[in-house]
Amino acid sequence: MRLTLHTDYALRTLIYLGLRQDRRVSIREVAEAHRISENHLVKVVHNLGRGGFIETTRGKGGGLRLARAPEQIRVGDVVRFTEEDMALVACFQDPLQGGGCALLNVCRLQSLLGEALAAFMAVLDGQTLADLLRPNRAAMATRLGLPAPLLTQDLPELPVNI
Repeated sequence: MRLTLHTDYALRTLIYLGLRQDRRVSIREVAEAHRISENHLVKVVHNLGRGGFIETTRGKGGGLRLARAPEQIRVGDVVRFTEEDMALVACFQDPLQGGGCALLNVCRLQSLLGEALAAFMAVLDGQTLADLLRPNRAAMATRLGLPAPLLTQDLPELPVNI
């Protein structure tokens, strides 16, 4: 299975916005940081806005930002929303739509691949944008040319004197 470029760009955009929660960012900024097509990213951003993952504001002071906290954005939800077709093989497709398979209902392949897809999505459903950001936040910011974020969870715990 291979996710589309649309989904890849959507996830990269959300990661970038997760790293820049301090302000709104432009599509150009995201495109330049990830070295991806700005024209294609416009479509991705529009779709993420329709899906309620990001907020977009036009005009001066406008830009993009997350519509929800990173802890509330499940990776599986993003993938389901951005992937138009999760049919792994022809037997997943509707026979009325020109798909289907001659072995439908007599072959175990459909159920096996359906099980595998469900397991794949279960893993993605168990992860949030915050989980993607958490382990290497500073390194990701540096690679994207951003200032390393200073977060309270990045600071060492100080002993309390009583």
